[in-house]
Amino acid sequence: MDTTTEKLRLVIVDDHDLLREGIRARLCEEEFVDIVGEGRDGGDAVRLCLSLKPDIVLLDISMPVLNGLEAAVQIRSALPSTKILFLSIYDNDEYVREALRIGANGFVLKDVSKPEMINAIKAVARGATYLGPQVAASLALRPACDPASGGDYGLSLREKEVLSAISKGLTNREIADKLKISVRTVESHRMSIREKTGGGNSIVLSKIAERLGL
Repeated sequence: MDTTTEKLRLVIVDDHDLLREGIRARLCEEEFVDIVGEGRDGGDAVRLCLSLKPDIVLLDISMPVLNGLEAAVQIRSALPSTKILFLSIYDNDEYVREALRIGANGFVLKDVSKPEMINAIKAVARGATYLGPQVAASLALRPACDPASGGDYGLSLREKEVLSAISKGLTNREIADKLKISVRTVESHRMSIREKTGGGNSIVLSKIAERLGL
């Protein structure tokens, strides 16, 4: 979906009213978002998604009736085109692994800043898998052969080359000279890498590069 020309239809599901209202207040200021439904539990999540067919559902994990993971399984089965972005207070690896296993498109913590939340939503809408920096850093410590770690995040060969150079501490200019591309192209690759991996800074990106054997 082109987020610059068409609004993203979102459903928000969280059993804490204040948090849900806070998320809505943040996103209502954004012109690219249309919040079409809200729910308080996993049952609501499934019903709302089946009825409204949103582009993205923002989903809590710990909820009554059905937890977020259980609801996500049903949503993914019935509506494979609806993207699932988890918002959780938990960065426990077990939750993240299970979320990725069932096909979640993103996982960020509830204390996420507004800019990061917007980045996550836009990245997921474009088809990328978005992990918040803390979540990505935690996953990056696991062995590269762990299928729950997100594989290679869908990075292209060139993006892997740029990521490897970033992990070695090279500047954008040095990377450009090394790969014989423009600095602007390096910046574009760096942005794409951050969106795909959820890595927010060079330290996190270096850990991800290490995990991928780069």
